[in-house]
Amino acid sequence: MKIVVLDGYCLNPGDLSWDALREFGEVAVYDRTSAAEAEARAHGAALVLTNKTPLAADTLARLPELKYIGILATGYNVVDVDAARRQGITVTNIPTYGTASVAQFVFALLLELCHNVKLHADSVRAGEWSRHADWSFWKSPLVELEGKTMGVVGFGRIGRSVGRIADAMGMRVIANYPGFRWTPLDELLQESDVVSLHSPLFPETQGMIHAGTLALMKPSAFLINTSRGALVVDQDLADALNAGRLAGAGLDVLTAEPPADSNPLLRARNCLVTPHIAWATREARARLMDAVIGNISGWLSGNPRNVIK
Repeated sequence: MKIVVLDGYCLNPGDLSWDALREFGEVAVYDRTSAAEAEARAHGAALVLTNKTPLAADTLARLPELKYIGILATGYNVVDVDAARRQGITVTNIPTYGTASVAQFVFALLLELCHNVKLHADSVRAGEWSRHADWSFWKSPLVELEGKTMGVVGFGRIGRSVGRIADAMGMRVIANYPGFRWTPLDELLQESDVVSLHSPLFPETQGMIHAGTLALMKPSAFLINTSRGALVVDQDLADALNAGRLAGAGLDVLTAEPPADSNPLLRARNCLVTPHIAWATREARARLMDAVIGNISGWLSGNPRNVIK
């Protein structure tokens, strides 16, 4: 059986192994594949793995031998699932692997906003402490989280994990979840000192953080987004930060990734932007790799799992 990995680098830049995959057949691994290259590289393969390389209906139609697509992520919008279903192609994803890593990263962003650790460490390296007249100094406001309110938007696995960590830090936790709502979104935004987004991207959640909802938040509040970039209207958030209507933001995701140089959030006041790395600890990627192998094993044995319906 011919197996093709279209864009394997992000999952395995060299610190993991593809050997378990090779037990199923002949494997070709490409670090990156453009949409234009996908058909040629997948030609003749029965099994294709993709992370962000798109597989559109017209591409699938020209791959008659393809029987299985494994998505190396949770989101599956890169594949035309309806077209795959019509062709009898099984499509699977990896719904859980990075819960602990993403929840941890929420607090990496939040604590950096609270303490500006890098700024202060750099100032010490530059000799500012050695030259300072006082035994202690700080270059930005320092924020204590105990007693403050953490609003979690989207209370699935990651949201619940974030809530547990916030609770352990002495924060009050309130949550909002489509279809299971503890706190209405407007009320959550008004009450929270920190808002952490963990909602899936649906038509009704796209752009949910916009000028109107941002205006409900406290000027002293922080916004954290490790979920989907399109939950936030980039320009509206940049405007709120630059005007001082919001204290800061930590973003691991943006509407377009990688962002254009013109994205206003790249230059917004007190805005941390990281390159979609919350999921990428070695531990999480190893779990993802194990789940990929498990999905394929299940499919081959006639017991497929994590199938996109």
